[in-house]
Amino acid sequence: MSEKVKVTIYGAELLCASCVGAPGSKDTYEWLQAAIGRKYGTDAISYEYVDIDETQTEEKHQDFVRRIVEEDLFWPIVFVDEDLVAEGIPRLKTIYQSLEAKGLVPVEEI
Repeated sequence: MSEKVKVTIYGAELLCASCVGAPGSKDTYEWLQAAIGRKYGTDAISYEYVDIDETQTEEKHQDFVRRIVEEDLFWPIVFVDEDLVAEGIPRLKTIYQSLEAKGLVPVEEI
């Protein structure tokens, strides 16, 4: 695998209205890095956190933040490369399946 798989998490400091009791977006971002890193290592994956309350400089982030607002999407929202794989409270199993579909192999299987 030559290019890193990119995991992008969109979120905000405030919890979304339907996510009361869930961890915050930044906590979820850090938790996902730790969980994915334990299972797949760190060499083949890069991470990006996008705060939806901050001004975005990249057009793709501007467009998606606009979509979050217009469609009332729940955050955090997790992408694996260009695929939206979780909205609201992410499930590791779904994220792992998406990573494996991109060619990643769990460390214990190498």
